[in-house]
Amino acid sequence: MWTDALAQTPGAAAPAGPPTNPIIASIIQFAPILLIFAVMYLLLIRPQQQRQKQMDAMLKSIKKGDRVVTTGGIMGTVIGIDDQKAVLRIADDVKVEFTKASIVQVLPEIGS
Repeated sequence: MWTDALAQTPGAAAPAGPPTNPIIASIIQFAPILLIFAVMYLLLIRPQQQRQKQMDAMLKSIKKGDRVVTTGGIMGTVIGIDDQKAVLRIADDVKVEFTKASIVQVLPEIGS
């Protein structure tokens, strides 16, 4: 311990490392956080936005005669539709009114 203190001269400067720019140092410090946000955006947020766009396009394209499935699993044929609701025929003489948001899938036409 005393030998280390005696070996150093009072006027000698520590060996200089490469000069650091404070802007580069702050960017390097925040790089992992930025990387985490980028990964979260690519894996979570962007796919959900694309799925929502597909769902909106599907709901806008529904027309009379389409076979659809609701969130409850009920399958029916659209016999009436407006901006907020859809009327489905789920059996002979059985008509049920649903919100358009409860439709999750348009089934392909049978025989096509």
